[in-house]
Amino acid sequence: MEQNEIQRAIMAILFAAGEPVDAKRMAFALDQEEDTVHREAQALMDALAFNRSGIRILKLENAYQMCSSGEMASYVTKTLETRKPPKLSASQLETLTIIAYYQPATKAYVEQLRGVDSAYSVSALLTKKLIEECGRLNVPGRPILYRTTPDFLRTFGLQSLEELPEIELMNFQSRPQLPQESAPEAEA
Repeated sequence: MEQNEIQRAIMAILFAAGEPVDAKRMAFALDQEEDTVHREAQALMDALAFNRSGIRILKLENAYQMCSSGEMASYVTKTLETRKPPKLSASQLETLTIIAYYQPATKAYVEQLRGVDSAYSVSALLTKKLIEECGRLNVPGRPILYRTTPDFLRTFGLQSLEELPEIELMNFQSRPQLPQESAPEAEA
């Protein structure tokens, strides 16, 4: 496969998928090394940005997704009547921040840090697909663990969680530990 053919294949895959596609999966399908997929996807990202194309390719951790460019948002919205990014209340944003920085986190952990009931905020964030269940903690009661989703990254314009800004810990010196935090049991 020559370079242009790889790039064309990546574009076709991303267009058809309509959702993030892992680089490993594309590498397998294209019979290429994962580094080659990353290099060619980056070349496509650069070319689309340089040419001010109406489409862009986003990198979301180890996956890629095709989307419309921000410059064309008003046209896309007007044409497709799409909704704006989800509106978040202060309590939802606070809950989402805790989950983003301390994931995987339980609702009880969020409530411990916030000091208030967070059931409604967790439910609203699940509905808006900004967080998802990612298993259960292996302690009595087996509380659900939550983590952020690729929609979270897209909504906040991040490629990965490493891009989250540093936070200052105000009321405590170190993160409270969840029981047996290092061994969450995978969801069945």
